[in-house]
Amino acid sequence: MSNVKETDLIGIGKKYQLETSYGDHVVIVIHDDGRREIYEFDEVESESKCVLTLNDEEARQVAGIIGGLSYKPKALETIEVALDDLIIEWYKVPNEAKAINKTIGDLEVRKMTGASIIAAIEEDETTINPGPDFVINPNTTLIVAGKRNHIKLLKQILLDK
Repeated sequence: MSNVKETDLIGIGKKYQLETSYGDHVVIVIHDDGRREIYEFDEVESESKCVLTLNDEEARQVAGIIGGLSYKPKALETIEVALDDLIIEWYKVPNEAKAINKTIGDLEVRKMTGASIIAAIEEDETTINPGPDFVINPNTTLIVAGKRNHIKLLKQILLDK
């Protein structure tokens, strides 16, 4: 993982600097007004150039796209992201799971496991924060968040209930 350097910009916001595994030098400035600017370091010119400015809503949409909420490459079908004790995992519900055609509410997922379903991907549609009425269909990929043992229990409930 890249080493990210964080700097407070008094009266402006925060600056994040990182070098990617591909050798790119990137600076992201988050302004107090919600605006985001992305800079790329030009080694020839020895300066950073702004390549993109986004408002808050656009930044969140781009973050979701980059983070894989709407499309996940096939090679990452079982990806898992760990943030301290919190795990975020993409889980494709098997067609033989007993949870198929049941709602999240019917399964009492959060109550029974402590894990949360933060998104559901079906064919060309992504549902962010699906509610208790969301029906789990064949080939649904769920993005779930929780502690590792909570996610394990959630998977078991999807298969058995």
